[in-house]
Amino acid sequence: MSQSNVLVLVGSLRAGSVNRQLAETAVAAAPEGAALTILEGLADVPFYNEDLDVEGASIPAVDALRNAAGDADGFLLVTPEYNGTIPAVLKNAIDWISRPYGVGAVSGKPVAVISASPSGNGAKWAHDDTVKAVGVAGGKVIEDTALSIGGTFDKFGTAHPRENAEVVAQVSKVVADLVDATKVRVDA
Repeated sequence: MSQSNVLVLVGSLRAGSVNRQLAETAVAAAPEGAALTILEGLADVPFYNEDLDVEGASIPAVDALRNAAGDADGFLLVTPEYNGTIPAVLKNAIDWISRPYGVGAVSGKPVAVISASPSGNGAKWAHDDTVKAVGVAGGKVIEDTALSIGGTFDKFGTAHPRENAEVVAQVSKVVADLVDATKVRVDA
């Protein structure tokens, strides 16, 4: 059985964000036979523009994103909610890895989504929009393993999410389900 390689994309650029910390918790929860890697540098990826996305063009941040996505067996997308929807940086990453349409790096690969916000809503709108965007892009969203975490200020305070046993268990389940889905694809 091959090792599963999961690329983690975080929709918040802030170093200390809860969503970044949830991504770190997911990396730590990787089961044996799986590697989760948080992609750094999404802030350097220009907004998707077909004038930039031409044969022979080389944009280092885009090349790094597409190479990492191409090597991935699956994706974990971790998103906050900005103004009731998906952050632009995460949507932009999905746009870049969806091209060329139908054969982009996300096409046919399993995807799980975790969302979190201070509101009781748990960034559910951003979660739903992320599921929609990555699904349209060709990713195979694992619907029954969704996780939305609300009330992050009260739940975590100044603590890292890895210090909350309930959240660690929930994140671990999402990661395990995603890795199982990637192994089906990898071993097929």
